[in-house]
Amino acid sequence: MSSTTDAVTYWEGVYAARSAAADPQPNARLTETVTGLPPGDALDLGCGNGGDALWLARQGWHVTAVDISAVAADRLAGLARSAGLGDGVVAVQHDLHDSFPEGEFDLICAHYLHTPFDLDRSTVLRRAAHALRVGGRLLVVDHGSTAPWSWNQDPDAHYPSPAEVAAGIDLDPAMWTVERSESPHRTAVGPDGRTAQVVDHVLLIRRTA
Repeated sequence: MSSTTDAVTYWEGVYAARSAAADPQPNARLTETVTGLPPGDALDLGCGNGGDALWLARQGWHVTAVDISAVAADRLAGLARSAGLGDGVVAVQHDLHDSFPEGEFDLICAHYLHTPFDLDRSTVLRRAAHALRVGGRLLVVDHGSTAPWSWNQDPDAHYPSPAEVAAGIDLDPAMWTVERSESPHRTAVGPDGRTAQVVDHVLLIRRTA
């Protein structure tokens, strides 16, 4: 098993080795899901380059953005300030293996929260569902296929379906309902500019009580 320290060191290295994104873009599954929703408090789990958090803030959301990499969080905080969104984005280093951000939220998104290190995703996503206000939504978007630029090129890799992810979270249907469980295709652009057809596993859960 890999330790938490190993995971932090790995992801710090990943982001430190990259040039900072000047204008990170939001994930397509986020924009198609959130457009039209009234803004509120959002939590971005694994904020990465920060495209989702910045886009949400521009729509009027108050965003708490967390990443295991302090480099990623610091860069996002700087981007938010330079874009005049400093009041709308709080970016912090957080290791979801050990703890979870405090507060209640109207939207929690977890895009491609995959890691080569130990992470009990079902527990993390269950805590996220419990952190929703009534009427709030949890959006989980996972890889459903291997992109040419993915760090995981294992031909035997299993990508759990949205139904499998929902079963793992194991929420009470009297309090949460699945609003979307699909595996759509899209054309993705990799960090080197290459394009490829990929599959997303999309799970949208709404707290009803």
